[in-house]
Amino acid sequence: MRITCLVDNCVERGSALWGAHGLSFLIETEGGNVLYDVGPELVVLEHNLRALGLEDTEIAALALSHAHADHTGALAGALDLYPAAPVYANPGLLEPRYSVRGGELQGAGMQDVALVERLGPRLRASREPQEIVPGLRTTGVVCPRPFPPGISQHHRVRRDGELVQDPYDDDMSLVLDVGDGIALVCGCCHAGLRNTLALLRSQDVRPLVAIVGGTHLMVASDAELEQLVEALRAETMPRLYLNHCTGERALGVLQRAFGEQVVACPAGTVIDLG
Repeated sequence: MRITCLVDNCVERGSALWGAHGLSFLIETEGGNVLYDVGPELVVLEHNLRALGLEDTEIAALALSHAHADHTGALAGALDLYPAAPVYANPGLLEPRYSVRGGELQGAGMQDVALVERLGPRLRASREPQEIVPGLRTTGVVCPRPFPPGISQHHRVRRDGELVQDPYDDDMSLVLDVGDGIALVCGCCHAGLRNTLALLRSQDVRPLVAIVGGTHLMVASDAELEQLVEALRAETMPRLYLNHCTGERALGVLQRAFGEQVVACPAGTVIDLG
């Protein structure tokens, strides 16, 4: 089982890969290969697939962590690249999402009606966990959320005709069987990493061997980071491969707490989980 970071804000030093603000992972398993998020632009995804020698990899399914364009911008092209692949997501994926920047309202999610119509017949959306391929499933909707979510103040949705803070009910992560344990693969983890871990523990008691991906800890308070450290200490101390929206400050806190167990995960990183 292997996870390759195809797209991230950063790239491995000296590589021929292109960086872009966004995320995409290739998850290779014995049951099939899954593309988790597709990054912001098809040109970046295709370039990095070629640079890594992965352009001919068979893809059994796509999965989308949430609707924001830095994770779904290349989706129209990915649907063409992998015409037989179903797409797994939470039902909230198709709700229009917005960003308020400089006083202007901008689309930030699945506003393209033509894309939504193309996606429809291939979309496997459920609030509950779904098996994508044997040994790899979605978390389903992350609730309840007793701990702080990973929010951005400028994200909005329309509810009852008014723009309100995005509740990120489209956010989901993936769970990968790894021997006698499991690995958690996150997109942005807008639902909150501690909330996601709590949901995971309500679903599965096996040891957590790795957390991979974006964890949206950029705006986490010092108290929240301290509590996250304690929550991770209560686990079997998984290895953390963090990128995208995690933030340098949070990465530093976790590295000071757990040392070499915590590493950055730029595009080009290959994680062999056995």
